[in-house]
Amino acid sequence: MSDASVTAAASPERGVHRTVLPNGLTVLSEFMPGVRSVALGAWVRSASLHEAREQMGVSHLLEHMVFKGTERRSAKELALALESLGGSLDAYTGREHTAFQARVLDEHLPQAADVLFDLMFRPALRQADLDLERGVVLEEIAMVEDTPDDIVFELHNAALWGEHPFGYSILGTPETVEALEVVDLRALHDRAYRAANVVVAAAGHVRHEQLLEVLTAAGWAGLPSGSGAPPRVPPARPAAPSEQVVERDTNQLHLVLGNAIVPHGDPRRHALLLVNTLFGGGMSSRLFQRVREELGLAYSVHSFQTFHVSAGAQGIYVGCAPERAEEAAEAVRAELRALTDPGIPADELAMGKQQLKGQITLSMESVSSRMYRAAAVDLFHEPYRPLDEVLARVDAVTAGDVAAVCRDFYDVGQQTVVRLGPTP
Repeated sequence: MSDASVTAAASPERGVHRTVLPNGLTVLSEFMPGVRSVALGAWVRSASLHEAREQMGVSHLLEHMVFKGTERRSAKELALALESLGGSLDAYTGREHTAFQARVLDEHLPQAADVLFDLMFRPALRQADLDLERGVVLEEIAMVEDTPDDIVFELHNAALWGEHPFGYSILGTPETVEALEVVDLRALHDRAYRAANVVVAAAGHVRHEQLLEVLTAAGWAGLPSGSGAPPRVPPARPAAPSEQVVERDTNQLHLVLGNAIVPHGDPRRHALLLVNTLFGGGMSSRLFQRVREELGLAYSVHSFQTFHVSAGAQGIYVGCAPERAEEAAEAVRAELRALTDPGIPADELAMGKQQLKGQITLSMESVSSRMYRAAAVDLFHEPYRPLDEVLARVDAVTAGDVAAVCRDFYDVGQQTVVRLGPTP
């Protein structure tokens, strides 16, 4: 099999190897000689972003249903297949991708490839299983509804994106989940779970040619190709900034402020990552030190960012006593204003670069993180970059770059605000 690889010439990293099989399946891997484990994942380019509003949650329900049994294994046998070897098996549904992942010892890679193939491409999808699993998903939705610091993010996401599918709930609503039937799950599976629509990535103690042989033996090379193209979605356009108050009988008031930013491939992403690190990314951040440590207004306060292929979002979360909500909100607004006036001084910027580079470097010691990085080559349509080059890009962020993203994306007037809790 032909192999198109990208390697780092002046780095101890070997690089990510990439192969597209004749059926359209994309396979990426990174060899890590110092470990005895392998992380193996498969991403389907279909998720909540590609759903019709009336079928909201169908991707997530299908992700649950494939674990209920296959043509060869029961649900218990699927659970035991890797856990009995000391490994793990997991899945999640995101905005743009549905992912299935395993982590095992290197000697158990064939079993992991076989189990992932079995549950992804041979699910039984029985009516009796749907009747049971529908209840499980409804309980998951109810759990989020009962967790204010979860539901406030759902509410903010819906307010930020309006009618666009980015604003949909990944879990769906009780109404949409109740309406989904086996025929809907089969239709999605038949369309999306095809070789040209799947990216496989592995990292750890595995050579690329070995991975290709294991996948072929497990049946991946024989998958039908499919079109490789998920349904078209409208361009990501956020709603106009707004403020929403949702009354709820809770002990705390939960506040989220945020707005749309750039997609994953935008060159300003590293400047935004740097701002997030300094602004609310840890105990040393501006938000934590001011809102919690100096003013004592909240136990939990932090900023967050999400980058997708076609859009991104950033925001701030604060949980505080209802009677102190306005004081906490004003403290956050003051910190937002301070990002542009007086801005971030050179010494703080240098500290933030060291912090961000350390976080990136430490994360690369994990086989799962390396697997995600390998998959990103195709999922985000970006070239593989060795760690040294990634760190150099962080170092290359200038004070002007930071000032520009602060001005463009952190203005108080741009923020969509959601407050969840009792009226003070």
